[in-house]
Amino acid sequence: MGHHAIWDDIISHSTPRPTPHAQYSVLCTHCGCNSLYYASTNHITPLTFNMRVGLGLAALGRPGYINLQRDSHLTSRSVEGMQQQANKVIDALFQQSRSLSKEEKKLIPWLDCARSYGLSEKFVGEFLRSNNVSPTDVYVSSKWGYTYVADWNVELGEGEPHEVKDHSLENFLKQVQETSEYIGEYVKLYQVHSATFDSGILTNTKVHEALSKCREEKGWKIGLSVSGPSQDDLIREAMQIKVSGEQRLFDSVQCTYNILEQRPHDALIEAHESGMDIIIKEGLANGRTLSNPTLKELSSTLNCQPDQLALAAILAQPFQPRVLSGSVTVDQLRSNLGSFYSIEDPESVSVAERLVSTAEGKEVLQKLMESCKMESEEYWIQRSALKWN
Repeated sequence: MGHHAIWDDIISHSTPRPTPHAQYSVLCTHCGCNSLYYASTNHITPLTFNMRVGLGLAALGRPGYINLQRDSHLTSRSVEGMQQQANKVIDALFQQSRSLSKEEKKLIPWLDCARSYGLSEKFVGEFLRSNNVSPTDVYVSSKWGYTYVADWNVELGEGEPHEVKDHSLENFLKQVQETSEYIGEYVKLYQVHSATFDSGILTNTKVHEALSKCREEKGWKIGLSVSGPSQDDLIREAMQIKVSGEQRLFDSVQCTYNILEQRPHDALIEAHESGMDIIIKEGLANGRTLSNPTLKELSSTLNCQPDQLALAAILAQPFQPRVLSGSVTVDQLRSNLGSFYSIEDPESVSVAERLVSTAEGKEVLQKLMESCKMESEEYWIQRSALKWN
């Protein structure tokens, strides 16, 4: 049973037919991913599908991050050491995409960067060019709005930040140029990094116009990421923003959602139903989910790894998300991919599919989500206490 089967009962098969004789990135009616189609007068033939699980570079593009137990996974924090490690994991993603592809269905690897993820854009750009990767053979998303200021240090002085937020027009124009230089030909999606009500991004019409112009001139989709206990309110507010009173500004939203933090659920369904691409970050809550006793118990019930069940529980949600892995090793990546893909046995049923297609899986999913859910405010208090390491 293929990975598309788990969505057969919830997918709308009403995707508009594009204009003939061109390529389009549209919402795949099989699995909800942004897929490349060739449109002819009489039919649409699927050629490529973006992977539903991508690799986020937050933990690989810089020496420090808040994910737990980084020391046990990273042997070198030098620029050269981090780039070598990033290359290994990125290469593993490409290898997995090739091995999972079939004659009629090519999977496209997905990488997610940000200006504040240290040297993530530089690492990705150099990997793709040195390996002669065509822009059509990779999906790259990135973000603007934060500036990395830690100068490649893990430990900083008391109160000193690793990154500084600035959602001004001036910073957008500066950072979009930087992104263009590093990975411009590969970018498919450019996102506001961690939009909040306080940052002013939701009411700054000059920035909105600049983002719309970026989409028009560069052909990039425009999205935003959200954080904090008000993610649901931010999503709903962002959905209302239009440019010149017509086209909605944001094509996608990247949101924190996992077995612990479930508050954005209803807002994500609304965003999905409005046509927005749903991307989930921090699916393992920076590693915090992996010590959850209920997750451990239920993953044993399904004979899978805890990280696979945690991510599969997200992928099984009705808002049909794409999910980012925060892996820093090849083994972590392979395990994370096993949430949606049958890595060891292509003929077996994936964890995500079992959660929605079998009685046992449905029972596990319900128990997991009900038992692990936290109050959103407490979740974010605990997250803010995580130390950069």
